[in-house]
Amino acid sequence: MRTITVAVVLTALLAVDLLPAAQQKKKNKEEPVTQVLELPKDPPAVVTAETSRLVFHVSPLSAKGLLSQQVKDALKALLRDVRGASIVKLRAFVAGTGDVRRVQTIVSEEFTEKRLPLPVVSVVQVGGLPLTGAQVVIESVAVAKKPLNPHGLAFISGQAASADEPAAAVGPLVQKASMDLRTAVKAAGMEPADVLRVTCFFTAFDDVYTIRARMAAEYPKAALNLVQTQRAPARAIAECEAVGRLRAPPARPLAMLNPDGLPRSEFYSQISLVGAPKVVFTGGQLAFGFREEDARLAFERLGKTLSQAGASFDQLAMSSIYPLTNSIGTLARKIRMEFYNRATPPPSTMLPFEGLPSLDASFAVEVVAVSSDSQ
Repeated sequence: MRTITVAVVLTALLAVDLLPAAQQKKKNKEEPVTQVLELPKDPPAVVTAETSRLVFHVSPLSAKGLLSQQVKDALKALLRDVRGASIVKLRAFVAGTGDVRRVQTIVSEEFTEKRLPLPVVSVVQVGGLPLTGAQVVIESVAVAKKPLNPHGLAFISGQAASADEPAAAVGPLVQKASMDLRTAVKAAGMEPADVLRVTCFFTAFDDVYTIRARMAAEYPKAALNLVQTQRAPARAIAECEAVGRLRAPPARPLAMLNPDGLPRSEFYSQISLVGAPKVVFTGGQLAFGFREEDARLAFERLGKTLSQAGASFDQLAMSSIYPLTNSIGTLARKIRMEFYNRATPPPSTMLPFEGLPSLDASFAVEVVAVSSDSQ
């Protein structure tokens, strides 16, 4: 009888000992819970910033890694350079065959991970950058912790020179564009040291190192960016735009200048003087399709974006349009005058580029406007 009792007890203990293993085996057979990753947030369509505190930077070129790695490295460099300032605007120029749509996603991921507010973003595909293997360069506008531009800013339209022959030497064109830029800087009441950023667009990089050295010497405090617009342009072009710090406050919150010695156009002004306390930056608004109504719809969407930020087409300080062909550029130029102030159109840069973040897009448009809330 005692033997039977001991056997029963051992059997019970063995069953209890094996129970956790059996339960674990059952759990392992259960389907694991799927982790749902949060989608990156879209950057805002518009951001308002204080004019007096704006600072401008350009990321260094790098040939390390593919596009995603280079975008991350460029953002890391910009965040280091701004020294705690809040970045409100990014304009990325992407070369090569990488997926340009990835840029906006990476910006969102990197800023979200660092718990930073998202900036507005524009992305344009270009023909090339002045470093073999470089796939991206990014311009930033940030809000510093203290006022740096007490009298406001000047936005200077792209000063252009062109030749009908696509293979024409760019050097003489750059010289003409830089001379006109010098005229515009002086007309705005600024000195070369007041220029904060210069962006030059070329159709070919002829002696790019000499060009960079010359521009850097002339504008020693400016963030300098050089971009090739297309790989196979229809004509040779050099065009340089700039933004600078005013030495005296303008008479009005927003004033346009068309100085002697520079071309006059019904479509744009040469210089805008911005003394308003706040300006509005938009991201790149894409136009889908090649008809007038498609272009018109893009500007209508842009107008709604501006109104949400307390601005309008009557208060534009700068306009940048990125068409994919000359004919699309002609269409965009025509339709924009249905919306822009015909009496005082803003400074503008508009050149054909290689591509945009959508295969269906024909052009992109972005603007800087004066906030009506700050006037």
